[in-house]
Amino acid sequence: MPYAASHAPETRRRIVESARRLFNQKGFGDVSIEEIMAGAGLTRGGFYHHFKTKDELYAEAVAIALTCDPVERISGKPMCPGGSGNAMMRAMVEAYLSRAHLDNTEEHCALFALPSDVARASQTVREAYQNVLVAMAQLFERGFGEDTEARRKALTLASLCVGAMTLSSTVSDSALAEDIRTAALASACELMPEERAVAVRKVGVA
Repeated sequence: MPYAASHAPETRRRIVESARRLFNQKGFGDVSIEEIMAGAGLTRGGFYHHFKTKDELYAEAVAIALTCDPVERISGKPMCPGGSGNAMMRAMVEAYLSRAHLDNTEEHCALFALPSDVARASQTVREAYQNVLVAMAQLFERGFGEDTEARRKALTLASLCVGAMTLSSTVSDSALAEDIRTAALASACELMPEERAVAVRKVGVA
């Protein structure tokens, strides 16, 4: 028993990480507790020592996005928290709408990996999803600084990013998926302050 107690945090971390990967790949509804536990190298029976329901696990899995550097998780490069709000917004858009993000299904953002499942899920699941969306919009809002329409533009930018990646990851035609992604990036560049948008345009559309 002492052994189990001492290893509980690490076991919980493995379960959460397995769930995050599987939710991103298959959606919330199509992933079973057995699959999650197998992905963590554990049996189903151990699940209930850590979580009451799959909904509770989902909430913790997507909350990872609120506690880590989203740009680093997507691209492997830190977002530079010491930079300006505009620079962080630019880095986030560049990473989010990148081809690498689209291709790496294990690191898909929960916002575009799971929307249809979440719409039919419990209040707990929908609130967890909403928290990630709000965090993204707030990061973008800081990037628009003193702009009187900062909130509207931030929500537009978040909708553009999530919507484009949802469509790009769903369609079967790879050329169409790429057209959607690059069109969204071009529109995002037009929406962001011009002096900060040039670098994104050069890097992201290549």
